Amino acid sequence: MKSIEDFKMKITDLKVWVTAPEKNGRSFVYVQIDTDAGIHGIGEATSSGGGGSIVVGNMLRFLRDSTLEQDFRESLIGENPEHVDRIWHKLYRRFTGGGGSGGFVTTMLSGIDIALWDIKGKAAGKPIYEILGGGPVWDDIEMYTHVAPGDPERAAKQAREVVSNGFRALKTDPFMPEMRQHHRRYKQGTISPEGASLAVDTIAAIRQEVGPDIEILIDCHGNFDVPTAIAMARRLEPFNIGWFEEPVQPNSNEALRHVKDSVGVPLCVGERLYTRWDFVPILKDRLAEYLMPDILWTGGITEFYKIAALAESFYVPVSPHDASGPINILAGAHTMMTVPNFYKLEMNHASLDVLNKMIDEPLKIVEGRLQLPDRPGIGVDLNREFIEAHLDQDWN
Repeated sequence: MKSIEDFKMKITDLKVWVTAPEKNGRSFVYVQIDTDAGIHGIGEATSSGGGGSIVVGNMLRFLRDSTLEQDFRESLIGENPEHVDRIWHKLYRRFTGGGGSGGFVTTMLSGIDIALWDIKGKAAGKPIYEILGGGPVWDDIEMYTHVAPGDPERAAKQAREVVSNGFRALKTDPFMPEMRQHHRRYKQGTISPEGASLAVDTIAAIRQEVGPDIEILIDCHGNFDVPTAIAMARRLEPFNIGWFEEPVQPNSNEALRHVKDSVGVPLCVGERLYTRWDFVPILKDRLAEYLMPDILWTGGITEFYKIAALAESFYVPVSPHDASGPINILAGAHTMMTVPNFYKLEMNHASLDVLNKMIDEPLKIVEGRLQLPDRPGIGVDLNREFIEAHLDQDWN
């Protein structure tokens, strides 16, 4: 006699691609999970530069091929894809048993988790936001986009164009002309007087161009030491900035506390924090007014939803970070549709053309708001022909 498990879907395969559609550009990791019911789900597990996507891609490939049942090497193949939380915990504990909470492990897990939610939605015949939590809170998703730093006049002109397209918030790193060389290579954390003045002039020009009602968000990319972060926040405070993002490296909450206690602008952190456990001290110690986890780095929809619920109990808004591909945007949007403490979802409109080439249906953004597809699951599929024609040179 067959058991009830014999009538459940089972995972039959895990496919992985690492694609680099633009020369010298970012590499994207895409996942497809196949089932014996003929339903497949797609996910994204893009890492943050430096070849990290190749590392994550190989982790996913190992997970698919690792069927030896010893040394905790449980296989994903044969699992019921609708048991999303069970699979999340199984994989998270498998790869973090020695301690630590995130990084490559949670990025790998994110791709799988998003694909499982895609399957779950397709099996139910509904978009993910209809089956996640208690269903949708919002009708669509408000977004913010980026303005390129550099020349203040050019930045102000671009800001005006962004506002004319319906966006009510924009973000820039006005320190990047000088600090780009230090980005991801932190050593000292200072900026020259000339670089600091250019940053102030850039934000002054943008504020004058867009007026008082548009939110201007400042990204520091964690490039500063404590005194520099404090000094720059104080110089930008007169321009009524919406938040001061990652003023210091994410490794030290004490450094963040020092900045928080010394400035009068709202702080935002979270893109380089991973699971709910990383966010507990931020919330408990009131170290930031906004959280911006990245749904591809936290562990996917399952974990992001829990982080957002945790933040809601502190009345702290969440704003998904996005520095990756279209599945990042859509997974964040589906999750935020169900979250009352949602702020805005990040995107970079300059990347929209290449993002849309990687999926079979373009993102629909109207007046700065993302309108989610009504197709079941995540709402799009991968453009495999394009992805496979642009594989990363280190992926074979």
